[in-house]
Amino acid sequence: MFDTAFVLLVIAALLVVVGFCQPLAAYLKLPPPVLLAAVGVALGGFPAVLSELGWSTRSDSFADILVELPVSSATFIYVFLPLLVFEAGIVTDVRRTLQDAAPILLLAIVATLITTAVIGLALWPLAGVSLVGCLLLGAVVATTDPAAVIAIFRDVGAPARLTRLVEGEALLNDAAAIALFAVLLGMIVSAREPDIGSGLAEFFLSFVGGGILGVLAGRALLVVIAWVRDDRRAEATLTLALAYGVFIAAERLFHVSGVVAVLGSGLTISALGRSRIAPYNWSFLTDLWDQIAFWARSLVFILASILVPRLLGDVDLHDLILVGTLILAAFIARILVLFVLLPPLEFFKLSQPISSAYKLAITWGGLRGALTLVLALAATENAALGPEVKRFVAVLATGLVLFTLFVNGTTLRLVINLLGIARLSARNQVLRDQVLALSYAEVCDSVREMARDHALADSAVEEVVKPYQTWIKAANTRDADVRITERDRLAIALVALANQERVLVLETRTDRIASSTTVQVLLRNGDELVEGARAEGRVGYHRAAEAALSFPVAFRIAYLLYRHFGIVRFLADRLADRVELLLVMRLLVDRLLSFNSQRLVPMFGERIAELTSEIIEQRRKAVSDAFDALRRQYPDYVAALEIRFLRQSALHQEIERYRALYEEGLIPQELYDDLQRGMSAAEPRLHFDIGLDTHSLIERLDLLSGLDERQLDRVARLLRPRFTVPNERIIRKGDRGDAVFFIVSGAVEVALPAGPVRLGSGEFFGEMALLSGRSRQADITALTYCRLLVLRKTDFERFMVTNPEARAAINRIAQARHSMNQGDLDRPTEAASP
Repeated sequence: MFDTAFVLLVIAALLVVVGFCQPLAAYLKLPPPVLLAAVGVALGGFPAVLSELGWSTRSDSFADILVELPVSSATFIYVFLPLLVFEAGIVTDVRRTLQDAAPILLLAIVATLITTAVIGLALWPLAGVSLVGCLLLGAVVATTDPAAVIAIFRDVGAPARLTRLVEGEALLNDAAAIALFAVLLGMIVSAREPDIGSGLAEFFLSFVGGGILGVLAGRALLVVIAWVRDDRRAEATLTLALAYGVFIAAERLFHVSGVVAVLGSGLTISALGRSRIAPYNWSFLTDLWDQIAFWARSLVFILASILVPRLLGDVDLHDLILVGTLILAAFIARILVLFVLLPPLEFFKLSQPISSAYKLAITWGGLRGALTLVLALAATENAALGPEVKRFVAVLATGLVLFTLFVNGTTLRLVINLLGIARLSARNQVLRDQVLALSYAEVCDSVREMARDHALADSAVEEVVKPYQTWIKAANTRDADVRITERDRLAIALVALANQERVLVLETRTDRIASSTTVQVLLRNGDELVEGARAEGRVGYHRAAEAALSFPVAFRIAYLLYRHFGIVRFLADRLADRVELLLVMRLLVDRLLSFNSQRLVPMFGERIAELTSEIIEQRRKAVSDAFDALRRQYPDYVAALEIRFLRQSALHQEIERYRALYEEGLIPQELYDDLQRGMSAAEPRLHFDIGLDTHSLIERLDLLSGLDERQLDRVARLLRPRFTVPNERIIRKGDRGDAVFFIVSGAVEVALPAGPVRLGSGEFFGEMALLSGRSRQADITALTYCRLLVLRKTDFERFMVTNPEARAAINRIAQARHSMNQGDLDRPTEAASP
């Protein structure tokens, strides 16, 4: 039994080692896991060295504490694994990752199955172990550690989507491998015959079940977080509890994959929490989890590496042959996935094309690390496994880990250099130089301003700013020599513009002037603008800007529910969201104009700034048109929303002023707390009335303005309200006429052969098809949001009989239209709704 204090002392010593390994790895230009593994193996073999030197008697306790640390696979799995998996999920940009969902799923899940199968089948004839045992080893070594290759990709300015592809693959790869490991281990323990069908079914059930549980748990936490009133410590504490709670619940209560459940909860928090948690709190949360994961990852790596000598045991020539076969099979499986399975996804535009050089870099960078050693340790500690399987898994898994770390890891940068991808592209080089030049220019201005304020010598100022000015001059000369087109420079400027828009979105969240739903949508739009500009320049940016104004899936579903089932509530909520979205979007685009003139002009020059200003103006007009279309239909709601917007902004300014006074010591803590308690942090959501009350709509029609109350009630029973959205086709040419439409508000366009005709409020259409019995003669499309009253054919005659004044007006207009259309093949204005 080890003394607790002594064990803690060893852990503290290991943390010191970890702390020094980071800068040493950077100095040696090695991936940190490689150095940690080397230190761990050295510490694990230290007792044997002492024994050879004859010092074992005096150092038994120290040697024992290194080799026989009270750390089992259960410790790694239940203490460290939830922390590592949750951190990986919470720092992932889910919206961007979803863009590459197809290749990520292929590389993560399908590749895990392929790797397991290829390795298992390659070793089965040679190992003298059952096929399931060989497949178990395949699942153990299917996990990859992409940290090294990702770090190098970022250094050389690799495409962001490629980096996300590798990150996303590793994210799901570990979860898939662990779930598959559990399934195969269960087969061996229960002595079942290998059954591919039942095994895959059990794997997918565990995987999907864990994912569903994780998503539900993550959403539940976001509801609870709203109760702690932006207390960042409470928010962080709840996320820590979630990581452990959902893992244990999944494993012990629901019998699904705990790793996938933790990952699902982390991804849910990442996807939805960025817009629901204050930006400062979110930064605190991610920084905290980054530090926790660093400690956990480093300790797992070094503790698992310490166990390497124990796992290896006595290694013979046969073991070395098996390790060589394992290494070859692992590379073949990786190449098979990247060069055979991935190209079809690239062909069908489901994945960004990846060059062969990057594929080879990903193949060589597929390091195995601590998780592989942990799973191997779990296999060796399982009493149900035979000794030959335990030794087989331990020796081969450890051998592959050592090879990938000490061969692949140490030569990865060299391989990337040989592949010719270890340098920034011309576009990224120019962007880097322009950003630094702008920053250095601001530093020089700041230094000069400080010197003026404090009457410092000009010689001192020049001495300080000289290096910056020299660098700026050199960068401008270098960039002038770089052959980068104006089109590329514009693309770089648009990327900068889109990134600034994301910053402004987060500021609106801090100021509490936009709801979490709106912020979430705007962040997604910002991501699309960045990716569009980066991939296709102006065309991609324009396409993303248009997509931001289109109706999202949630709106379309709500509209379908209204059209087919008469459910108005969801449509009203989505319209309210759209009004707020367009209002905030318009404000953001307005602020981009000042950013363009203040930042982009000095960075990219007048010509590029003129182009970006033109693009911003186009966006501003499109957003304003979309917003004004709603304002015209719902002016009262928009006015109330603008008041709420200004009130929330004023409230934020007031809160910030009180905080500044408190931090400056001008008001005491008691007064500051009292002022905060007396303020409301948020106002309730405004009620949105879609305005489809039949009586109210009838009263707005001049055609029916002369009706008394009794007649109004009778007509109201015949007419049905209808709401349309811009560009919705109300009537299709050739359809059977079954109704006439009265336009209460909005405008429609009739597609005539001689040119389009516009009808507005107070007018009607569709009557000629009912009067003549002919089919619809033209398409009619809504130009704006419209509120219509629909009179079905079955009620049309009754309406005409009981409302003589309306009948006379309809007949008069119909006769005029008939006369106007004489000689035409069609009578287009008599079209009606489908």
